[in-house]
Amino acid sequence: MPQDQNFLSPSANVLINIFEQEEKEKDDDKMVVNALISKVATFYEKFRTAMDYGSEETIPRRAIERMLKRMLFLDKNSKTLAENLVRELVWAGYFPNATVPESIINDVAKTITLYLRLKDKITDKKTFPKDEANNFILDILSCEILNTLHPNKEKNTVANFMYKTLKDCVIIEDDSEQTRDIQVYLAIRKNFAKDDNPTLKYKLFRQVFGKLTDQNFEHSVSEFNKGYKEIKYQLTYPKKERIYNHIKKKTPPFLILYEILLKERGKIKEFVNDETQLREKIVDVCDGKYKNIRSKVQTAIIRSFIFILVTKAFFALMVEGTFESIVLGGIQWGSIALNTVIPPLIMLAVGLSIKTPGAQNSNLIWEDIQKLLFEENPHLLDTLSIKLKAESSKTLYDYIFSLLWFSSSIITFGLIWYILGLLGFNPLSKGIFIFYIAIISFLSYRIYQAANNYTITRKQSIFTPIFDFLFVPVVRVGRSLTEGISQINFLLLVIDFLIEAPFKGTIGFFEQWFLFAANKREELE
Repeated sequence: MPQDQNFLSPSANVLINIFEQEEKEKDDDKMVVNALISKVATFYEKFRTAMDYGSEETIPRRAIERMLKRMLFLDKNSKTLAENLVRELVWAGYFPNATVPESIINDVAKTITLYLRLKDKITDKKTFPKDEANNFILDILSCEILNTLHPNKEKNTVANFMYKTLKDCVIIEDDSEQTRDIQVYLAIRKNFAKDDNPTLKYKLFRQVFGKLTDQNFEHSVSEFNKGYKEIKYQLTYPKKERIYNHIKKKTPPFLILYEILLKERGKIKEFVNDETQLREKIVDVCDGKYKNIRSKVQTAIIRSFIFILVTKAFFALMVEGTFESIVLGGIQWGSIALNTVIPPLIMLAVGLSIKTPGAQNSNLIWEDIQKLLFEENPHLLDTLSIKLKAESSKTLYDYIFSLLWFSSSIITFGLIWYILGLLGFNPLSKGIFIFYIAIISFLSYRIYQAANNYTITRKQSIFTPIFDFLFVPVVRVGRSLTEGISQINFLLLVIDFLIEAPFKGTIGFFEQWFLFAANKREELE
């Protein structure tokens, strides 16, 4: 039965109106870069980001942070930094050529000035560790610059719509409603917007202090320590993973709704009142996303493999090769070959095991989107009720389960250690093999999770309990190791400061030369 658009809920009407609005472009000069230079820079950027740990959605922010670190090391003039940064981002293809207004450079420069002043003020007070302040401010600054260049109002609007819809599906019995609201908001940002930790810091910073301006600058300085403690507390909240996993169950309908609103911008209300047409649009978008999963998985596998390959080339081969040459009198190429061959085999197995959702999943998404559009307070999720503190002391079951969990880690790593011994691995080779197996397991698990972004119901197989018992400990260790490597990957530091800086300088020189040659050619006309 056709729906009348008058029955759209007020919240859905507001949401759709945001997407129906026409964006007015700034009527000023756009930044233009040489096409050949851009192709070279884009190729380099793809190679560089492939070696970095992180999701595809956070690549632009991480690129800004990486470029800022390098540029701040060489020059602290905000206007020069802003101009060079925006130009490099256009070079690298993060923004299409001739689309970024040159006037935005002044906004970026002002942002850089404010945040560098804030960092200096904080460190001058000597109540905050300098390195911690530098890292925090750089995280926030990279997010603020990205938000200036690409506000993405539409995605933020859907995220807020999702928050309004799902906020009350979580209850924390022994904590404040404000904390509950913040934790649901963070879970939505991670699930829907795929925000990384620095972006979540930025979102909380804006909640605590607002947008940093000259007017609230002194207040931000005086209250920084207090605000920072609150941000840190919320990001390390003990129950955040349970809330995240609960919200994750109903993220797919919002992702599909967002894609439809983007794809049908300007004509949404023409078909939203036609149930048949709306259903066709939803199923069509779902099918497109399902087909796209395979290519995304392949990209993620390639990026993860390059990440492993680079870290191994820099760490494992140097350490393992040196140790074996000195202690054993020669390199054990067999262990090195296994360490090199097994990672792609594991990731290949993960890629082949991934199954795309089917028609049943699309029907569930369709039903949820109907509720989102036509019900003011749709019920999508059962309420999750949690307590921050345990009601009583640990029971006998708790101790038994903890012992079993510890035993599963010992059994898994012990079994790997034993098998490697049978293969003739020395202790260092065993350690390095386990080190990389843990990292690969985590990256493979993350790829599997990413492939299920649009899946509402996930069926457990008979092997799920075995996986949980034997492999989850390895995955957890791998996550800790991977996050640690991303912070201390010295090879990437060498690339950023000893290779990228002169490379970008050379690119800049040739761009200026091409511009000079073009001007000389114009003089002949």
